[in-house]
Amino acid sequence: MNALLVASRSADPNKGGWSPIGRLEFDHGTYRFVYTKGARTAVGFTPFSGMENLEEIYESDELFPVFANRLLPKSRPEYEAYLQWSGFDPANPPDPIAILGVTEGIRRTDLIEVFPCPVPDEKSCYLSKFFMHGLRYMPEAAKARVLNLKEGERLYPMWDGCNPADYSAVALRTATSDRMMIGYVPRYLAQDALTLFQHCEPEFINIFVQRVNPDAPLQQRLLCRMHACWPEGFQPCSGEEFQPIPKGLPERCAV
Repeated sequence: MNALLVASRSADPNKGGWSPIGRLEFDHGTYRFVYTKGARTAVGFTPFSGMENLEEIYESDELFPVFANRLLPKSRPEYEAYLQWSGFDPANPPDPIAILGVTEGIRRTDLIEVFPCPVPDEKSCYLSKFFMHGLRYMPEAAKARVLNLKEGERLYPMWDGCNPADYSAVALRTATSDRMMIGYVPRYLAQDALTLFQHCEPEFINIFVQRVNPDAPLQQRLLCRMHACWPEGFQPCSGEEFQPIPKGLPERCAV
């Protein structure tokens, strides 16, 4: 992973959900950030401090502070556990941008999050790793059920069209033995999931438990992986709001 999309979430769900506002990438030498066209229409979004010009290409040898501050400091005693929760080897830590792609860089102090735009794997399949969302809103029985999940156990996605906060919400439930709803696919993957439901045979859409973290915060309690077909013509993250504002970007910056 060497590129992430940056999104802004509205503080008022009645005035818009979330919108992509930028793109962060790393070519193993230079970090680069550009605003996308969604930054011009995102409700309540203001440009980052020191990066106020929407039409500029920002480059740095180090990760920009606005994103570096979203990583747990290496000095924290739980740092190794933090990497393990995300499925990484503490003895061989990845690039910061890879960590952000799983942890989403969410802080309580603002409404910014980051996420990777899915790309096909070597077998031209859809592959994504993510932390399950929404566990904090689930009943205690669901939280207890998550702790009893096993690595490799299959989870089943289902469209939650009656969700008042997000019409595109995709919930996750356990196997047919108890069929308990335990949380949600992240919002940034929900539209992809709905598209895949329409174009992939059910046996080619699989979500599995990758890791259960009993001692982690709820937002990092359950790490999942999603594997599905990649339909012909499928282009995630291709809407107008994902397109970069600056002109003349290097080819590798194209969304």
